[in-house]
Amino acid sequence: MKIRPLGTRLVVKVDKPEKKTPKGIVIPDKAKEKPAQGEVVVISEELLEDYNIKIGDKVIFDKFAGTPVMVDNEEYLVLFIDDVIAIIEE
Repeated sequence: MKIRPLGTRLVVKVDKPEKKTPKGIVIPDKAKEKPAQGEVVVISEELLEDYNIKIGDKVIFDKFAGTPVMVDNEEYLVLFIDDVIAIIEE
């Protein structure tokens, strides 16, 4: 199945939360913080023309933004471009 966002939306594959701290302490599921960054996997045609964002970019987005969707047993987040705070440059 494919997903094609409309308007000024993009689809992000959200990074998985860490299961352990750097020192090896296991974090229980209830205590894990919802990740607010991920990789752009699909962009609407409107964004391709008007914004400086591309597929493969790592982005930081508002913590409670977007709509979660399941596609082929993978979880993605559909976001408005206004919910993207920054692009992570390495």
